[in-house]
Amino acid sequence: MRRQTGRYVASALNGQAYRAFVPAPLPPDPPLQLDHALAALRDRALVALGELKGITRILPDARLFLYQYVRKEALLSSQIEGTQSSLSDLLLFELDQAPGVPLDDVREVSNYIAALEHGLQRMRQGFPLSLRLLREMHALLLRRGRGSGKAPGEFRRTPVWIGGPGPGQAQFVPPPTDRLADCLAALERFLHATGDGISPLARAALAHVQFETIHPFLDGNGRVGRLLIVLMLCDAGLLDEPSLYLSLFFKSRRDEYYQRLDAVRTQGDWEGWLQFFFEGVVATSGQAVDTAQRLLRLFQDDRERLRGTGRIAGTALRLHEAFTRNPLRTTALLVQETGLSKPAIARGLDAMAGSGMSIREITGKQRYRIFAYQPYLDILSEGAQPL
Repeated sequence: MRRQTGRYVASALNGQAYRAFVPAPLPPDPPLQLDHALAALRDRALVALGELKGITRILPDARLFLYQYVRKEALLSSQIEGTQSSLSDLLLFELDQAPGVPLDDVREVSNYIAALEHGLQRMRQGFPLSLRLLREMHALLLRRGRGSGKAPGEFRRTPVWIGGPGPGQAQFVPPPTDRLADCLAALERFLHATGDGISPLARAALAHVQFETIHPFLDGNGRVGRLLIVLMLCDAGLLDEPSLYLSLFFKSRRDEYYQRLDAVRTQGDWEGWLQFFFEGVVATSGQAVDTAQRLLRLFQDDRERLRGTGRIAGTALRLHEAFTRNPLRTTALLVQETGLSKPAIARGLDAMAGSGMSIREITGKQRYRIFAYQPYLDILSEGAQPL
């Protein structure tokens, strides 16, 4: 079905005329048409989210997995925008060690984590999902590194465009600034609408496209738009925690991702976008559940190995617990987190290696050494290498 999803308005910049696209308010008109196949796919996505929500509830320490989920989503969302950070780069940065990529790249990822955690914390305190909250998150997202000079926390006051040297030659021009307030107000109303018959999962999918089309910030729109998905799913109760790294799907099918967004604007193909979005939820929910199960098996198997190391077993198990919280540790951090002495830690690390555990030193130095729980790091890094 072909829809009119918005209209073009005439505008000008420095004497150059161009047309900007102003999206129609949501929900789509005519209404969405979910045929049997699309409705069945939506239901599969809801079941997959339920399984992901369930496994995070039965984990012995859900914080271990949420730590890696948040960081993986941050990496993937930033990589879509072109950063070259890997998980190891991010973890080294968090240890105050030099990453193997420019600092601005890894700072972008770190900022994303701060923005997500801020948004979730505010919502848990009763603050509504709103334009104000998105501005607060944007301020954290662009607080340092690239983009810090592009009005963090403020909606744009100048035109933006996508592709081309100027708006007259651009692939797409979002709404002009004098239409921005109305577009954003309509989007905020849609976030909280209840009487239009749209499911919370579909609502998150539609809101993401509408946010990207409005493009309200000078920079960081893609990352904030992907943060919006996670916040809406948590707000609706479909997730307890930000355990869905949907950016993995968007990254692996990046060309189709952008094509689907464009097809909504040019053809009104909301159903095609929903199919793509639901497929992504099914795929990444399943991958997240599989990752959690594999990590549980890894931790359990390695604990069993360490229990067989004799008198040193207690020390080795305390070290293992520290590594499950973070796969990269320094001796100083191990002292701080376990209360063990440096000689005891050295003996424990030797025992871990002797038991068959893959703990390796990654600097080659005699001082300021960093140890990696390599199988854990490898599992977390799957799909998170730079493009």
